[in-house]
Amino acid sequence: MTGTDAGGIGIAVLGVAGRMGQMLARAVIEAPGAHLSGATVRPGHPWVGQDLGVAMGGPPLGVVVADDPLEIFARSQAALDFTTPAATVAHSVLAAQARLVHVIGTTGLERSDLEKLAAAGRHAVIVRSGNMSVGVNLLAVMTRRVAAVLGPDYDIEIVEMHHRRKVDAPSGTALMLGEAAAAGRGVNLADVTESGRDGITGPRADGAIGFASLRGGDVVGEHEVVFAGPGERVVIGHIATDRMLFARGAVRAALWGQDRAPGQYSMIDVLGLHDPDAEVPER
Repeated sequence: MTGTDAGGIGIAVLGVAGRMGQMLARAVIEAPGAHLSGATVRPGHPWVGQDLGVAMGGPPLGVVVADDPLEIFARSQAALDFTTPAATVAHSVLAAQARLVHVIGTTGLERSDLEKLAAAGRHAVIVRSGNMSVGVNLLAVMTRRVAAVLGPDYDIEIVEMHHRRKVDAPSGTALMLGEAAAAGRGVNLADVTESGRDGITGPRADGAIGFASLRGGDVVGEHEVVFAGPGERVVIGHIATDRMLFARGAVRAALWGQDRAPGQYSMIDVLGLHDPDAEVPER
């Protein structure tokens, strides 16, 4: 049974009015073994109290949009959260109390936010990733391996491009790839990050992992990891053309998380892509 029927795992969508939120709702409705148990928006949003289907410009779905996740969490087994850092941290407290699977695709999280999520992860399952697509997570695994094999003689640059409305940079996916490259070299990304070059910057620092962020048009997401060495460049990358990739991945994570022990997990866990030699950190 699928859609908004009461069969299968109840999955709520947080921040449903946004472009990604609406795709998440559609992905839940389409998913076997799941149903849409609720949807939220920020207080004061015009969708509050409306049927979600009507608000999205379609037929009624029988799901009324709310501005308080507490009641929705009580009747759900998972929640999909691609909102804002502040909202995600607040949701994590409620999700931990309700013991549901909290799937987080929110980007722009600061260290203090991650510490609060870690506390919530002691009581509930959290699946967090800068990108929920299978292809990007394969790219992260390859990035770590290539970085380890090529070694410090190859300069690493991560180039990403997204649509003109994206508000954070570098993207969560770019940072995830940077973490993978740093793991391959056995270093801390924060110690070797180089980004925002402008003016007379001097020569490139040895061992740096550089980031470049491009914005424009309606680009869904493009990422390249460039290993520039003596006499050659190795370039690996991923191009997303449909945001439903991320939505379907989030639903897959919500279903995977059922009956798991409390803790923080990633899409690497969900997809079974762990390198036996080392972890690929997540942002």
